[in-house]
Amino acid sequence: MPVIEVNGLTKNFRTYKKQPGFAGAVKGLFRRQYEQTVAVNGVSFKIEPGELVGFLGPNGAGKTTTLKMLAGLLYPTSGAAKVLGHTPWERHDDYRRQFALVLGQKNQLWWDLPARESLELNAKIYGIPTDRFQRTVGELTELLGVKEKLNVSVRELSLGERMKMELIASLLHQPKVLFLDEPTIGLDVVSQKTVREFIRRHNAEQQTTILLTSHYMADIQALCERVIIIDHGKIFFDGKLSDIVDRFADFKLITIQCENPERYPAENLACYGEVTGKTPGSITLKVKRDRVIPACKALLDELPVTDIDIQEIPIEDVIRQIFSR
Repeated sequence: MPVIEVNGLTKNFRTYKKQPGFAGAVKGLFRRQYEQTVAVNGVSFKIEPGELVGFLGPNGAGKTTTLKMLAGLLYPTSGAAKVLGHTPWERHDDYRRQFALVLGQKNQLWWDLPARESLELNAKIYGIPTDRFQRTVGELTELLGVKEKLNVSVRELSLGERMKMELIASLLHQPKVLFLDEPTIGLDVVSQKTVREFIRRHNAEQQTTILLTSHYMADIQALCERVIIIDHGKIFFDGKLSDIVDRFADFKLITIQCENPERYPAENLACYGEVTGKTPGSITLKVKRDRVIPACKALLDELPVTDIDIQEIPIEDVIRQIFSR
């Protein structure tokens, strides 16, 4: 039985369109103009227990709006959703005890208090026994490397340390469903890797169902086998991450090692493929998938090739091409 089941979920926003200047402000007092914005348009999908699913899309595609509806923060215009058997926007206490939402650009910890005090407050709200609280905080802070920062005011933590504390606060009550919206935004490479490893381990050990949005393809590639791509409020793709390359990438990259590559101008190599890069010892070509084998044979026969490498187009380039469409 799916943990998350969404059917035809739609959310429209009615926004006031102000005319410029003082005169426009006065006109707005008597006659207002409104715009209707469709943020989410008939979205449907299912997520099974223990799945870790990437939720991708360009800015304004409807990702965060969808997560907020599933967390019960927004009421939909139409459609239906069930999470753990509950309708999220009815906000039953039993449901709120079983999920967590982490927004990478929003704080849930008290800014002027040490992180430990915010965590203790969360423990009281969720009715977590003291011994379990101490054990959970000890384990999570050890895994994320922030044990020494528990008594530091949140405003004095680095962005990476604060994000780790936000994750700990969200996992204190051991939720069955976790919504992560850009959890690694703005973090350095080391912190990103630490957070990714922590999310992977938590998903594997606790079988928590996770819906993850991120603009960092390294997050998605490292964590998610399945991705859902949303654009202009509609589902564009739902399937395995590996299928995206097969379905949307028509090319592969062939890199040949040879001496004096400058002797071979791009126009002379156009019969093999499009030259995308040159270094003092190599040439990289973008070749149609069905032309890869003939192109490799021709290159080996006609050029002084010492080595050859064939690679898929990087997944972030494929996603970028999909978004640009």
